[in-house]
Amino acid sequence: MTSERAGRRTGERAGRHLHGGRVTYAVLILFAAGSLFPLLWTAVAASRDNTRLAQTPPPFWFGGNLFKNLETAWTDANMGMALLNTTIVAGTIAAGTVLFTTIAGFAFAKLRFRFKNILLVLTIGTMMVPPQLSVVPLFMTIAELEWTDQLQAVILPTLVSAFGVFFMRQYLTEALPTELVEAARMDGASSLRIIWHIVFPAARPAMAVLGMLTFVQAWNDFFWPIIALTQNGNPTVQVALTGLGRGYIPDQSVIMAGALLGTLPLLLAFTVFGKQIVGGIMQGAVKG
Repeated sequence: MTSERAGRRTGERAGRHLHGGRVTYAVLILFAAGSLFPLLWTAVAASRDNTRLAQTPPPFWFGGNLFKNLETAWTDANMGMALLNTTIVAGTIAAGTVLFTTIAGFAFAKLRFRFKNILLVLTIGTMMVPPQLSVVPLFMTIAELEWTDQLQAVILPTLVSAFGVFFMRQYLTEALPTELVEAARMDGASSLRIIWHIVFPAARPAMAVLGMLTFVQAWNDFFWPIIALTQNGNPTVQVALTGLGRGYIPDQSVIMAGALLGTLPLLLAFTVFGKQIVGGIMQGAVKG
């Protein structure tokens, strides 16, 4: 009985330590407000007109022009095609990156082959090369292949990332026991079967995190799409937004409305899959 009471007291104390105090909640609220303020300001600016935005002090509450500005941005920027193209580009890049980097990370983490360390160093070393250096040869390549203003010109150059390979290699080194792979080999499992039935389930939390990061990065990418694509052809969201507000005095309210349209799908995706993503992160943390 004494040991049970002591255990209960220890559990109660541990539970009490998990509760945050007022300072913790105040800091969390402050950070949440700071994170949400840009989105809130974008929505407020999108609901006003250009004249009101130019006044001092600026507006801090919603106006009545939100739907009008959204309609203007949707029409002027060809936002329907841009959202579809961006979904295809970001989804394909995220899926390809997760697939290929998981396989490569498994090879670097658990397989033995010649020059493995040298190849890993070279792979990581590519992260130090500025992307601007590859623009000219890359554009010459897609022009030679007649891929200008086509989505594959944006998808293929970023289908694999050195960061993803390194990230998955570091995760699988700790999360995947070498004995499990060797036992599967002894049972006659092929490399494809090991990857499908052992590597992918073990790497699922890291794959979810990497997929989310890659999708957001591909969705917000501007530098290479503005070179490879055109606004009137196959634009992505970021390329389409460059055509908004043109004129002697740019219409900031329409620009903000377009930015809001380009941000809403990301918010919707995180709302739908946020619990699974956070669960994957927590599962990986517990395993680590």
